Amino acid sequence: MGFANPAVVAAVKAQLDQLSFCPRRYTNSTAVALAEKLAALAPGDLTKVLLCPSGTGAIGIALKLARAATGRHKTISMWDSFHGASLDAISVGGEAIFRKDAGPLLPGTEHVPPPDPYRCLWECHLRGGCDLKCARYIEYVLEREGDVAAVVAETVRTTPVIPPPEFWRTVRRACDRHGALLILDEIPTALGRTGTMFACEQFDVVPDILVLGKGLGGGIVPLAAVVARGDLDVAADRALGHYTHEKNPVACAAGLATLRFIEDHGLLDHSRELGRYALDRLRALQAAHPLIGDVRGLGLLLGVELVTDRATRERATEEADAVMYGALSRGLSFKVSMGNVLTLAPALVITRDEMDYALDALDRALTEVERTGGRTP
Repeated sequence: MGFANPAVVAAVKAQLDQLSFCPRRYTNSTAVALAEKLAALAPGDLTKVLLCPSGTGAIGIALKLARAATGRHKTISMWDSFHGASLDAISVGGEAIFRKDAGPLLPGTEHVPPPDPYRCLWECHLRGGCDLKCARYIEYVLEREGDVAAVVAETVRTTPVIPPPEFWRTVRRACDRHGALLILDEIPTALGRTGTMFACEQFDVVPDILVLGKGLGGGIVPLAAVVARGDLDVAADRALGHYTHEKNPVACAAGLATLRFIEDHGLLDHSRELGRYALDRLRALQAAHPLIGDVRGLGLLLGVELVTDRATRERATEEADAVMYGALSRGLSFKVSMGNVLTLAPALVITRDEMDYALDALDRALTEVERTGGRTP
C-alpha cells in the first residue's frame, strides 16, 4: 500500500468531515461496513468481527474469547514468536527481549519449537527433509496437557520462516481432535503480503480465530481486528474488548479504503508475481555470495539469512549489521531479524524497477562486506 496512500488519505479526510468519533457502546455505519467486508473476505466460516485499536489488544481479545468458548485457559505457542508487547501477549510470545526478568507471566502458556525448515531443532535437513516432527510434537503436548484452550501462532513468521505446506493442516487436525482452538496471528502478514489476502490461504487451512492488524489501517491509522467462527459468538454478556477507539469511524474508513485499494489495483496478483521474481533474483545472489546461507519468500515477504559458514550455519550477526548499513547508504532500508536475517517487506505497490534497484543495492552491500571482512563500509 505504501505510506500516505492517496486513496486512504482521501477516505480519512472525508470521514473526518462526516463522523470523527463514536463511543464504544455504539456503532456506526463505517464500522459495520468494515466488519461486513472482512467477514466476506475471510476464508471458511470466519464471520464474526471485533475491531480493536492495536494488534496487541486484538491478541488479548482472541485469548479471552478462547477461554470463554472452551472453558479452558492453557495455550500452546512457539518460542521466538512475537504477538505484541503487553503482559498477556509476551506470555504467549517467545522472545527473550520481552520475557526476560518480566516476573510471573500468564499461567498455562506452554511453548514448543517453531517450524523452521532451515534451523529445525530436530535437524530435518540432515534426515532427508521435513517429516513434520514439529507438528507432531504440538499434538504430543495437546495430548499430554489435555485441557488446552488454543494453539496460538503466526501463520508465517516475518523473519520470514515459512512452514512446510502440510504443517498447518496437521496442526488443524490435532486441534480438532483435542478440542483446542487454532488462533492464527496474521497482524503483519495478512492483506496481500504473502500473495493471498490472508496467509492461511497459502496453506489451505482455516483457523478458528484470525487476528489482523498493521496494514489494516493503511499505514496511517492504528487498527486491528479479530475475525472468528460464527459459533464462537458466546460472550455477549462480557466485554472482550471495551477499547475507547475500537469502532473509530476514521480508522474504519482507512480500513475500508485499504481493502478496496488492494482489490481494485490487483495487489494480490502483483504480490505473487513480483515476489516470485524477487525470490529468483535472491537465489541468484545466494549463488554469488558465500555469506548467504538461505533465501526464502512468500509473496512480498522475503528473507535472506546470512551465515559465516554454510556447513555449520553459524549466524553472521556482525556481517548482517554491516550489510544493513551498507544497503542503507545506498538507499535501501530493511530490518535485521534474529540477528542475521535480512527481512525484506516492501510496500505492496512496489514496481519491478524499484525492486531491481533494491536488490542491486543489496548485491553491492554484500559484495562490499565480503570484501572488507564484515567491517561496516
